[in-house]
Amino acid sequence: MNKYIIIMALMFMTVTSVLTACGPDDEPIIETPVTPVPDPEEPGDDDNSGSDNNGNDNGNNDNENNGGENEMSRTITIRVGDRNFAATLEDNATARAFAALLPMTVTMNEMNGNEKYHYLSENLPTDNYRPGTIRNGDLMLYGSSCVVLFYETFSSSYSYSRIGRLDNPAGLASALGRGNVSVTFEINKADN
Repeated sequence: MNKYIIIMALMFMTVTSVLTACGPDDEPIIETPVTPVPDPEEPGDDDNSGSDNNGNDNGNNDNENNGGENEMSRTITIRVGDRNFAATLEDNATARAFAALLPMTVTMNEMNGNEKYHYLSENLPTDNYRPGTIRNGDLMLYGSSCVVLFYETFSSSYSYSRIGRLDNPAGLASALGRGNVSVTFEINKADN
C-alpha cells in the first residue's frame, strides 16, 4: 500500500512540475551552458583577412559589427492579430540565437496579468541579470528556453537574459489580450 502512495505522490509531483509555467515565481532548475549559434548571414568566418574576394571590407573589428548586417538583422516585427510592433534585438548571444529561429509563430500563454510566455524547443545561450524593473515591451528569456513578452511595467527580483525591446509598446497590452495568443516574430529584411 505504501508503495502505491509513493508512486501516486511522485506522479502528482511530475504532473505539477510539467504544468508549471515560466513566470517570475519559478526559478530555472538547472542552467545548462549552450554554445552560441553562429550568424548564418556571415559567410567566410574562417577568413580573418577582413575583406571578401571582391576587396570589400567585411567589417571585422572588435565590436562584432559585420558591415551593417547586424544592424538590419537586429530589427524584428512582432505581429499580434492585425497589429505589428517593431522591436530591436540586443547585440548579444541570446538575441542572435533567437533571431536564428525566426520567422516563427507561437502560442504565447498568459501569466500573472503582465506577460505572455512560450517554451522554445531548444535552449538558447543565457546572460542572466536582475533588471529590477521589467518594462512594458521587454522581450526576455527566462531560464534557457522560455521567451517572455512583457506588457506591463513592474518590479521584479528575478533574473532574465535580455533578447530585445519593442520600439513603441503603446497598445501592446490590448493587442495581446488577457488569454493565450498567437504571436509571430519575423526579422525585418530592410530598414529603409
